[in-house]
Amino acid sequence: MKITILTLFPEMFESFLNNSIIKRAQAKNLVTFELVNIRDYTKHKNHRVDDYPTGGGAGLIMQCQPVLDALESVRSNSSKVLLTSPRGPRFSQKKALELSKEEHLIFICGHYEGIDERVNKYVDELVSIGDFILTGGEVPVMAISDSIVRLIKGVITEESIEDESFNNGLLEYPQYTFPYDYKGDTIPDILFSGNHKAIEKYRKKQSLVLTRIHRPDLFSKYELTKQDKKLLEEYDSNITPKWETDALEKGHKFIKSKGDK
Repeated sequence: MKITILTLFPEMFESFLNNSIIKRAQAKNLVTFELVNIRDYTKHKNHRVDDYPTGGGAGLIMQCQPVLDALESVRSNSSKVLLTSPRGPRFSQKKALELSKEEHLIFICGHYEGIDERVNKYVDELVSIGDFILTGGEVPVMAISDSIVRLIKGVITEESIEDESFNNGLLEYPQYTFPYDYKGDTIPDILFSGNHKAIEKYRKKQSLVLTRIHRPDLFSKYELTKQDKKLLEEYDSNITPKWETDALEKGHKFIKSKGDK
């Protein structure tokens, strides 16, 4: 995949492109990034790329000419062009997965008080990361790019992706690592039982509960199975179910050594 970013501030992407998973993905040649400075395409003698709003108003508007000339220089038949805009639908994990299958993505980063309306006619999609205001489109494009790149095959393990929040319509279950006891706050014993089926049920129950509490909007859309309903009933009754009790009893020798690390 190739990701091209049209921006007035390419230096903002330096740290983003040279750290963590994004850096490793590039090293594996799974993704390439291209930064295009919109200012390089202005025809103004002072390299100006903005002007006052026609008809009056506060702030400055990005001119269409440098933006569209920059776009023309990198666009091809395989390109999909996206513009960060409050008009766009809110970005989601589903959209990230969809975009991760594209051959070439081009992002246009707006700035100042907005971008000339005529630019919208040249983009394929508008996209938003939420109902709040940022100085420019650079931060949203970093966030969107990060979510897309990690879904490209080979960037991270498929198992890690499968268990993440939103992939199955629920929030991810709680994760722990050693020490077992931190100031009296301990890791649940069921995770030391060695019973993978019981651990899976426990984690599913936690995902259901966390989603119901923290993201009722997601929970209302999730279609509960018979087992899901039973798991929630177990949680609501505050009684340890037999499958969990059996797992804890049979896994006693594993649980006993839980504090060894």
